[in-house]
Amino acid sequence: MSFFRALNRNLPYIRQQFGALLGNTSASVKTICGIVLFSYCLSYSENAVKIISVTPGLLMPPAFWLWTAFTFCFLEIYFWEVIIDIVTVGLCGKLIEPLWGQMEMMSFFAIVNFGVAVITTIFYLILFAFTSNDELLFEVHIHGLAGYLAGVSVAVKQIMPDLVIVKTPLGKLSNRNVPLTAFFGSLVCWLIGLLDGTYPTMFLSGLIVSWIYLRFYQKHSNGTRGDMADYFNFASFFPNVIQPPVHVISNSIYSILVKIGLCRKVVRKYDIANPTGVMIVPGIEQQDVERRRQIALKALSERLSKYQQDKQPLLPKSTKDLKPDLLSNTPTQPPAPSHVPPATSSSQELKTVIVDDVNNGASTSFMPPPTIL
Repeated sequence: MSFFRALNRNLPYIRQQFGALLGNTSASVKTICGIVLFSYCLSYSENAVKIISVTPGLLMPPAFWLWTAFTFCFLEIYFWEVIIDIVTVGLCGKLIEPLWGQMEMMSFFAIVNFGVAVITTIFYLILFAFTSNDELLFEVHIHGLAGYLAGVSVAVKQIMPDLVIVKTPLGKLSNRNVPLTAFFGSLVCWLIGLLDGTYPTMFLSGLIVSWIYLRFYQKHSNGTRGDMADYFNFASFFPNVIQPPVHVISNSIYSILVKIGLCRKVVRKYDIANPTGVMIVPGIEQQDVERRRQIALKALSERLSKYQQDKQPLLPKSTKDLKPDLLSNTPTQPPAPSHVPPATSSSQELKTVIVDDVNNGASTSFMPPPTIL
């Protein structure tokens, strides 16, 4: 009862935040959120869950329930999953849709979810082939936007620069680590009983499908397809320690897919006229150039701040702070050149600025040149 009372008190604030999230978004985003809310009401009916969800034994022949591959993504059983789905779709409308456009965002939504349905079904068919357990075919119901959440995390990794989200005792967590971290988090939640067993499988399927689409097949406004940049390769999702073996495995699989015609071979161009030998990778648009510029500026600012902290000289405020032996060792003024006319007595008084280097204990002197009238 206390939960519902707290919910009623915070209901106006929650409504206000959702209104701000979904405000100024396209009709497609609002439609997806509305269907998710309506499907949650249908989740209390077992027949509706069976009809809307993907059941591995019914998606394949002879039943052939193909429509479930397009409806399963709108059904959630738990209300907190509905909230996460609405927030994610709303953020996509704010962040991704202005860059891609409404049609590309809807295409990404449909491709990722359909691929998740197919790959997850194949996974349970393989499990059935090893275990001969009929429950894996007819008692498992695949539903929800877990695969699309994984796809959004991959898209954010591609669009946004490598920014540090939070600092932990184990290291820094950036948006580059979000997809794999979220997958292992779903595994932990499944082990402790907070999520169904289909959730980690759908999430991993969404990671694979979304990366393949964005890497090789997404069409850009300049006529190119995919994003073949080095920062978006498959090994970049993993920590730096295990990236070399992942590189070997992923490159081997990629070579096989190129030979059978499922993937295209990367054609890299070099600007010979440029003395730096800049490599041009197809599939890079203006937002990618801007992202690289932001990454370079961030790295440069960090290096400059670190250098200033390490090499900042300490200047004495006056000659009273200097040691007597340093003052006695100050070199005298060199004679003025013969071709320079003699100056007044006031202009001949030159000031000597002595800088005491605290790092090596050496003293240097700087003498301004004589005034030429």
